[in-house]
Amino acid sequence: MSSRTNVHGTSVEHVISSALQTATATVYVVDPTPAVVESLVSVGSEAADRPPIRLIADEQLLKGVFEDFPTATDAADLVASGALELRVTDHRPENTLVVTGESVLAVVTAGDHVAGLGTEESSFVESASATYRDAFDAAEEYTLRTPAISEVRESLESEFDAAVRADFDVVLESLRSRRPASADLDEVEISLLVAARNELLLYDISRWGEDVGIASKATFSRTKTELEDAGVIETEKVPIDVGRPRLRLRLGDERLTRADSTDLAAVAGEVLGRGGE
Repeated sequence: MSSRTNVHGTSVEHVISSALQTATATVYVVDPTPAVVESLVSVGSEAADRPPIRLIADEQLLKGVFEDFPTATDAADLVASGALELRVTDHRPENTLVVTGESVLAVVTAGDHVAGLGTEESSFVESASATYRDAFDAAEEYTLRTPAISEVRESLESEFDAAVRADFDVVLESLRSRRPASADLDEVEISLLVAARNELLLYDISRWGEDVGIASKATFSRTKTELEDAGVIETEKVPIDVGRPRLRLRLGDERLTRADSTDLAAVAGEVLGRGGE
Protein backbone atom coordinates (compact mmCIF):
# COMPACT_ATOMS: atom_id res chain seq x y z
CA MET A 1 0.00 0.00 0.00
CA SER A 2 1.28 3.44 -0.85
CA SER A 3 0.91 5.99 1.95
CA ARG A 4 0.68 8.68 -0.70
CA THR A 5 -2.69 7.20 -1.67
CA ASN A 6 -4.18 7.37 1.82
CA VAL A 7 -6.41 10.35 2.55
CA HIS A 8 -7.52 11.47 6.01
CA GLY A 9 -10.03 14.15 6.93
CA THR A 10 -13.10 15.07 8.96
CA SER A 11 -15.60 14.84 6.10
CA VAL A 12 -16.52 12.34 3.43
CA GLU A 13 -16.59 15.15 0.87
CA HIS A 14 -12.93 15.99 1.57
CA VAL A 15 -11.90 12.36 1.06
CA ILE A 16 -13.95 12.01 -2.13
CA SER A 17 -12.67 15.30 -3.55
CA SER A 18 -9.07 14.31 -2.81
CA ALA A 19 -9.57 10.90 -4.40
CA LEU A 20 -10.91 12.42 -7.60
CA GLN A 21 -8.30 15.15 -7.98
CA THR A 22 -5.74 12.92 -9.66
CA ALA A 23 -8.20 10.72 -11.56
CA THR A 24 -7.89 10.97 -15.34
CA ALA A 25 -10.07 8.05 -16.48
CA THR A 26 -13.54 6.78 -15.64
CA VAL A 27 -14.07 6.38 -11.88
CA TYR A 28 -16.08 3.48 -10.45
CA VAL A 29 -17.69 3.99 -7.05
CA VAL A 30 -19.02 0.78 -5.51
CA ASP A 31 -21.45 0.35 -2.60
CA PRO A 32 -21.42 3.99 -1.46
CA THR A 33 -22.96 5.21 1.77
CA PRO A 34 -25.55 8.02 1.54
CA ALA A 35 -22.83 10.50 2.54
CA VAL A 36 -20.61 9.29 -0.31
CA VAL A 37 -23.41 9.70 -2.88
CA GLU A 38 -24.16 13.21 -1.61
CA SER A 39 -20.47 14.10 -1.71
CA LEU A 40 -20.04 12.77 -5.25
CA VAL A 41 -22.95 14.91 -6.41
CA SER A 42 -21.65 17.96 -4.58
CA VAL A 43 -18.08 17.57 -5.86
CA GLY A 44 -19.27 16.78 -9.39
CA SER A 45 -21.54 19.84 -9.46
CA GLU A 46 -18.71 22.16 -8.47
CA ALA A 47 -16.21 21.10 -11.15
CA ALA A 48 -16.71 20.68 -14.88
CA ASP A 49 -13.44 18.85 -15.56
CA ARG A 50 -13.93 15.75 -13.40
CA PRO A 51 -13.67 12.33 -15.06
CA PRO A 52 -16.98 10.51 -15.58
CA ILE A 53 -18.25 8.67 -12.51
CA ARG A 54 -19.96 5.29 -12.72
CA LEU A 55 -21.75 4.47 -9.49
CA ILE A 56 -23.05 1.04 -8.42
CA ALA A 57 -25.28 1.07 -5.36
CA ASP A 58 -28.21 -0.45 -3.53
CA GLU A 59 -31.49 0.76 -5.08
CA GLN A 60 -33.16 1.62 -1.77
CA LEU A 61 -30.12 3.64 -0.71
CA LEU A 62 -30.32 5.71 -3.90
CA LYS A 63 -34.04 6.24 -3.47
CA GLY A 64 -33.45 7.50 0.07
CA VAL A 65 -30.68 9.89 -0.95
CA PHE A 66 -32.64 11.28 -3.89
CA GLU A 67 -35.69 12.07 -1.80
CA ASP A 68 -33.73 15.24 -1.08
CA PHE A 69 -34.65 17.54 -3.97
CA PRO A 70 -31.45 19.65 -4.09
CA THR A 71 -29.30 16.51 -4.25
CA ALA A 72 -31.58 14.78 -6.75
CA THR A 73 -31.83 17.71 -9.15
CA ASP A 74 -28.05 18.27 -9.09
CA ALA A 75 -27.55 14.56 -9.75
CA ALA A 76 -30.00 14.75 -12.65
CA ASP A 77 -27.86 17.50 -14.18
CA LEU A 78 -24.76 15.32 -13.90
CA VAL A 79 -26.61 12.36 -15.43
CA ALA A 80 -27.89 14.50 -18.30
CA SER A 81 -24.35 15.71 -19.08
CA GLY A 82 -22.87 12.19 -18.93
CA ALA A 83 -20.72 13.03 -15.92
CA LEU A 84 -22.58 10.50 -13.75
CA GLU A 85 -24.18 7.13 -14.43
CA LEU A 86 -26.19 5.26 -11.82
CA ARG A 87 -26.64 1.49 -11.63
CA VAL A 88 -28.15 -0.78 -8.99
CA THR A 89 -27.04 -4.22 -7.85
CA ASP A 90 -27.67 -6.75 -5.08
CA HIS A 91 -24.02 -7.86 -5.06
CA ARG A 92 -22.23 -5.66 -2.56
CA PRO A 93 -18.57 -5.68 -1.47
CA GLU A 94 -17.49 -5.22 2.14
CA ASN A 95 -16.41 -1.59 1.76
CA THR A 96 -17.26 1.54 -0.16
CA LEU A 97 -14.72 1.60 -2.98
CA VAL A 98 -13.50 4.40 -5.25
CA VAL A 99 -11.71 2.87 -8.22
CA THR A 100 -9.83 5.23 -10.53
CA GLY A 101 -7.37 4.41 -13.28
CA GLU A 102 -4.54 5.14 -10.85
CA SER A 103 -5.66 3.80 -7.45
CA VAL A 104 -8.22 1.88 -5.40
CA LEU A 105 -9.53 3.55 -2.23
CA ALA A 106 -11.69 2.07 0.52
CA VAL A 107 -13.64 4.83 2.32
CA VAL A 108 -13.69 4.17 6.06
CA THR A 109 -15.52 6.24 8.70
CA ALA A 110 -14.57 6.16 12.39
CA GLY A 111 -16.48 8.58 14.59
CA ASP A 112 -15.76 12.11 13.36
CA HIS A 113 -12.89 10.96 11.16
CA VAL A 114 -12.96 9.71 7.58
CA ALA A 115 -10.14 8.05 5.67
CA GLY A 116 -9.59 6.80 2.19
CA LEU A 117 -7.22 3.84 2.51
CA GLY A 118 -5.78 2.91 -0.83
CA THR A 119 -3.18 1.40 -3.05
CA GLU A 120 -1.56 2.32 -6.36
CA GLU A 121 -0.14 -1.16 -7.02
CA SER A 122 -0.65 -1.39 -10.77
CA SER A 123 -1.74 -5.02 -11.14
CA PHE A 124 -4.28 -4.69 -8.33
CA VAL A 125 -5.64 -1.41 -9.74
CA GLU A 126 -5.96 -2.96 -13.21
CA SER A 127 -7.74 -6.01 -11.79
CA ALA A 128 -10.12 -3.91 -9.69
CA SER A 129 -10.87 -1.60 -12.64
CA ALA A 130 -11.73 -4.55 -14.86
CA THR A 131 -13.81 -6.22 -12.14
CA TYR A 132 -15.97 -3.20 -11.41
CA ARG A 133 -16.22 -2.14 -15.04
CA ASP A 134 -17.77 -5.54 -15.73
CA ALA A 135 -19.96 -5.26 -12.63
CA PHE A 136 -21.18 -1.85 -13.75
CA ASP A 137 -21.93 -3.06 -17.27
CA ALA A 138 -23.96 -5.96 -15.84
CA ALA A 139 -25.92 -3.83 -13.36
CA GLU A 140 -29.39 -2.42 -13.97
CA GLU A 141 -29.67 1.28 -14.79
CA TYR A 142 -31.16 3.52 -12.11
CA THR A 143 -33.47 6.20 -13.50
CA LEU A 144 -33.77 9.53 -11.72
CA ARG A 145 -37.29 10.95 -11.90
CA THR A 146 -36.20 14.41 -10.79
CA PRO A 147 -35.61 17.05 -13.49
CA ALA A 148 -32.14 18.51 -13.93
CA ILE A 149 -31.60 21.78 -12.07
CA SER A 150 -30.44 23.53 -15.26
CA GLU A 151 -33.75 22.66 -16.93
CA VAL A 152 -35.72 23.84 -13.89
CA ARG A 153 -33.88 27.18 -13.82
CA GLU A 154 -34.22 27.83 -17.55
CA SER A 155 -37.91 26.99 -17.60
CA LEU A 156 -38.65 29.17 -14.55
CA GLU A 157 -37.10 32.19 -16.24
CA SER A 158 -38.75 31.56 -19.61
CA GLU A 159 -42.17 30.74 -18.13
CA PHE A 160 -42.16 33.50 -15.51
CA ASP A 161 -39.20 35.87 -15.13
CA ALA A 162 -35.68 36.24 -13.77
CA ALA A 163 -36.93 37.29 -10.31
CA VAL A 164 -38.80 34.00 -9.85
CA ARG A 165 -35.74 32.04 -10.93
CA ALA A 166 -33.54 34.05 -8.57
CA ASP A 167 -35.85 33.40 -5.60
CA PHE A 168 -35.95 29.68 -6.43
CA ASP A 169 -32.15 29.56 -6.63
CA VAL A 170 -31.73 31.31 -3.28
CA VAL A 171 -34.28 29.09 -1.51
CA LEU A 172 -32.69 25.96 -2.98
CA GLU A 173 -29.20 27.08 -1.96
CA SER A 174 -30.41 27.75 1.58
CA LEU A 175 -31.69 24.18 1.72
CA ARG A 176 -28.37 22.81 0.40
CA SER A 177 -26.43 24.60 3.11
CA ARG A 178 -28.87 23.96 5.95
CA ARG A 179 -27.55 20.56 7.09
CA PRO A 180 -27.70 19.18 9.73
CA ALA A 181 -30.67 21.41 10.53
CA SER A 182 -33.49 20.99 8.05
CA ALA A 183 -36.80 22.57 7.15
CA ASP A 184 -37.58 19.38 5.19
CA LEU A 185 -39.40 21.13 2.36
CA ASP A 186 -39.96 19.07 -0.76
CA GLU A 187 -39.80 20.27 -4.34
CA VAL A 188 -43.52 21.04 -4.60
CA GLU A 189 -43.50 23.02 -1.35
CA ILE A 190 -40.44 24.96 -2.53
CA SER A 191 -42.14 25.78 -5.83
CA LEU A 192 -45.36 26.92 -4.15
CA LEU A 193 -43.44 28.98 -1.58
CA VAL A 194 -41.55 30.82 -4.33
CA ALA A 195 -44.77 31.22 -6.33
CA ALA A 196 -46.51 32.75 -3.30
CA ARG A 197 -43.62 35.13 -2.73
CA ASN A 198 -44.02 36.31 -6.32
CA GLU A 199 -47.85 36.19 -6.22
CA LEU A 200 -48.19 33.78 -9.12
CA LEU A 201 -51.34 31.90 -10.05
CA LEU A 202 -51.70 28.33 -8.78
CA TYR A 203 -52.75 27.32 -12.30
CA ASP A 204 -49.52 28.67 -13.79
CA ILE A 205 -47.09 27.21 -11.25
CA SER A 206 -48.78 23.80 -11.23
CA ARG A 207 -48.83 23.66 -15.02
CA TRP A 208 -45.15 24.59 -15.08
CA GLY A 209 -44.37 21.98 -12.40
CA GLU A 210 -46.14 19.23 -14.33
CA ASP A 211 -44.50 20.21 -17.65
CA VAL A 212 -40.96 20.29 -16.19
CA GLY A 213 -41.46 16.99 -14.36
CA ILE A 214 -41.58 18.07 -10.72
CA ALA A 215 -45.06 16.73 -9.92
CA SER A 216 -48.60 16.50 -11.25
CA LYS A 217 -51.12 19.33 -11.07
CA ALA A 218 -53.08 17.25 -8.58
CA THR A 219 -50.04 17.04 -6.29
CA PHE A 220 -49.55 20.80 -6.52
CA SER A 221 -53.23 21.35 -5.67
CA ARG A 222 -53.11 18.96 -2.71
CA THR A 223 -49.90 20.50 -1.37
CA LYS A 224 -51.35 24.00 -1.81
CA THR A 225 -54.27 22.99 0.42
CA GLU A 226 -51.90 21.62 3.08
CA LEU A 227 -49.78 24.78 3.07
CA GLU A 228 -52.89 26.95 3.15
CA ASP A 229 -54.32 25.02 6.10
CA ALA A 230 -51.00 25.50 7.92
CA GLY A 231 -51.03 29.26 7.27
CA VAL A 232 -47.92 29.26 5.07
CA ILE A 233 -49.77 30.57 2.03
CA GLU A 234 -53.12 32.10 1.29
CA THR A 235 -55.08 32.45 -1.92
CA GLU A 236 -57.08 35.15 -3.67
CA LYS A 237 -59.64 34.43 -6.38
CA VAL A 238 -58.87 36.07 -9.72
CA PRO A 239 -61.80 36.23 -12.17
CA ILE A 240 -61.25 35.10 -15.77
CA ASP A 241 -63.39 35.53 -18.85
CA VAL A 242 -64.52 31.92 -19.07
CA GLY A 243 -64.62 29.25 -16.34
CA ARG A 244 -63.98 29.27 -12.62
CA PRO A 245 -61.81 31.98 -11.07
CA ARG A 246 -58.11 31.18 -10.74
CA LEU A 247 -56.24 31.36 -7.45
CA ARG A 248 -53.43 33.82 -6.84
CA LEU A 249 -50.92 32.62 -4.25
CA ARG A 250 -49.62 34.87 -1.48
CA LEU A 251 -47.50 34.30 1.60
CA GLY A 252 -49.88 33.74 4.49
CA ASP A 253 -47.81 34.43 7.60
CA GLU A 254 -46.34 37.78 8.60
CA ARG A 255 -43.02 36.11 9.44
CA LEU A 256 -42.79 34.94 5.82
CA THR A 257 -43.68 38.29 4.31
CA ARG A 258 -40.89 39.89 6.37
CA ALA A 259 -38.29 37.21 5.52
CA ASP A 260 -35.89 37.55 2.63
CA SER A 261 -35.35 34.71 0.17
CA THR A 262 -32.38 33.31 2.12
CA ASP A 263 -34.52 32.72 5.21
CA LEU A 264 -37.76 31.81 3.46
CA ALA A 265 -37.40 28.02 3.72
CA ALA A 266 -36.30 28.12 7.37
CA VAL A 267 -39.20 30.38 8.35
CA ALA A 268 -41.65 28.21 6.42
CA GLY A 269 -40.26 25.22 8.33
CA GLU A 270 -40.96 27.04 11.60
CA VAL A 271 -44.54 27.83 10.55
CA LEU A 272 -45.01 24.18 9.61
CA GLY A 273 -43.47 23.00 12.87
CA ARG A 274 -40.48 21.47 11.07
CA GLY A 275 -37.70 23.63 12.46
CA GLY A 276 -34.23 22.13 12.55
CA GLU A 277 -32.09 21.54 15.58
